Amino acid sequence: MTNLILPEHVAKRRAKEKKEEIKKEEISEKTKLPVPTGWRLLVLPYKIKNKTKGGVLLSSKTVEDSQIATNVGLVMAVGPDAYEDKIKFPNGPWCKEKDWVIFARYAGSRLNIDGGELRILNDDEVLGTVESPEDILSAVTH
Repeated sequence: MTNLILPEHVAKRRAKEKKEEIKKEEISEKTKLPVPTGWRLLVLPYKIKNKTKGGVLLSSKTVEDSQIATNVGLVMAVGPDAYEDKIKFPNGPWCKEKDWVIFARYAGSRLNIDGGELRILNDDEVLGTVESPEDILSAVTH
């Protein structure tokens, strides 16, 4: 295979077009997600790796079941009225977009999507935040 040498202005234009294409794909993926209304949060539950620390490979069924049973997730979107009640939340919001949160096992409504599930939680169903979902250890992966 031979390497093609492009003029600098052509290479820059191609790089710019590629970045714009990637940005469009990201935007279209994000617009496919439901938008939480009112005081609700859209949360993507953490999906465990398919391999344990000891090197044991987990079946896709085990990974899927653990995602359903998980109680840690990434906040994808926050509804417009979430954490606006100053009496209920005198110290301000408990979380924001892109935070990892802990919630009760059966909290929220489950929505099946391609590759897993999403949950829609009420703003007061968040139990806490963590830096990394792997800080909350699962019996399956250890």
